[in-house]
Amino acid sequence: MMQLLLISNSTMPGEAYLDYPKSEIKDFLGDKVKKALFIPYAAVTFSFDEYEAKVADRFNELGYEVTGIHRFEDPIKAIKEADSIVVGGGNTWQLVRMLHEQQLMPAIREKVENGTPYIGWSAGSNVACPFLKTTNDMPIVDPLGFDCCGLIPFQINPHYLDANPEGHGGETREQRIEEFLEVNQDIYVAGLREGTMFRYQKGQLRLVGDRSCRIFKYGQNAIELTHKDDFNFLLK
Repeated sequence: MMQLLLISNSTMPGEAYLDYPKSEIKDFLGDKVKKALFIPYAAVTFSFDEYEAKVADRFNELGYEVTGIHRFEDPIKAIKEADSIVVGGGNTWQLVRMLHEQQLMPAIREKVENGTPYIGWSAGSNVACPFLKTTNDMPIVDPLGFDCCGLIPFQINPHYLDANPEGHGGETREQRIEEFLEVNQDIYVAGLREGTMFRYQKGQLRLVGDRSCRIFKYGQNAIELTHKDDFNFLLK
């Protein structure tokens, strides 16, 4: 049965990298998992080695060994043999392009559907969705297709913001999501605010964190749900 930890953002202001979700990561992976295969492809302005080292610092502290997929000659084989899969944030378009180039989407989906734990934050949460279409990132490359891993049947908009900064005249995040829904009318979108995450285990989806999640569906008023609410309707 699938196990997913889909995190909105890696770091809260004033905190160390991956600090706020670290206890949830540890609880999610538990003691049976020893190694994490890290996919650093969303990195653009820094190297995959640097990204691997940054994530390894935190995961080593929690008791897990991290190796970047870029170190393997056969990335599909690396996916098939992984104890857990971790996908970092950055530019989602670049991430999706590289996953398509190396034909890793089906391999990840099959591996995770068979029970291998999957952790993603920001772009890494986006690629667990059916499509790329609700990312916030600029399309800096051709993604070679908008389809993603489809581990969940709904879309996530990570880093969800309720309003624009003062003095900004562009569309709000909600308006952008409404545009998406106008042409994708049969799918839910979850506005996942910073400091929160979705955890899926034992067939149950729940929100983790102190902030509410905003749920959008075409033809319906947006609703606010908290960690006390049932989110399993998003899986149907």
